[in-house]
Amino acid sequence: MTESRVAIVTGAAQGIGAAVAQRLAADGHKVAVVDLSADAAQATVDAIEAAGGTALAVGADVSDADAVDAAFAQILDGLGAPTIVVNNAGIIRDNLLFKMTVDEWDLVMAVHLRGAFLMTKAAQKHMIEAGFGRIINLSSTSALGNRGQANYSAAKAGIQGFTKTLALELGKFGVTANVIGPGFIQTPMTAATAERIGVTFDEFIEAVAKDTPVGRVGQPDDIAHAVSFFASEGAGYVTGQVLYVAGGPKA
Repeated sequence: MTESRVAIVTGAAQGIGAAVAQRLAADGHKVAVVDLSADAAQATVDAIEAAGGTALAVGADVSDADAVDAAFAQILDGLGAPTIVVNNAGIIRDNLLFKMTVDEWDLVMAVHLRGAFLMTKAAQKHMIEAGFGRIINLSSTSALGNRGQANYSAAKAGIQGFTKTLALELGKFGVTANVIGPGFIQTPMTAATAERIGVTFDEFIEAVAKDTPVGRVGQPDDIAHAVSFFASEGAGYVTGQVLYVAGGPKA
């Protein structure tokens, strides 16, 4: 039987993060649902509680060190010491390189990379004390390169290097660190991409599905299932790995 632990999921108000939070709660964990505002996170908390789980809505900008410290204080008080962290919070500010602004670059780096760093640094001491930890960071197939996403691709590739280093540093303490790289997942973020390139979301989904070996686009639950595995006690011998959940082979 899975031991109940305290998990943190960032960017969990909607999309992948919401599905991950609900899956970890269904697995028996208490879940801190973190997003920019507690109000935004509350719908996910309500869904978890309606299904019989335990969750806490936490508002925090993960790229702000003081906000992260305050969030951890709230989580420790409300749920206990976290030993599972899913760094999912992310944004896109897509543009071709010659049009990309410094602000568009910096903001994407701050949320993805600085956010993952701050959250993980705050969590690791609790994992080491417990002799158990699961760090699961969300990358993307865009880490392999994607036109119009120099900032996002660089950040997602950086997540992979960051995670592999965590695996080397923290393994001896019973802490694993792994990456999930989603392909196209049907979420509000990919809907925004469709709007940016000037097609309807249905057209976008249909086109992507045709080019995907399994013949469909991904759903948030596909990612949640992978997170559930990496978070499990049975995954203790898997660390420093990148798992692309993309409906086909990626390298």
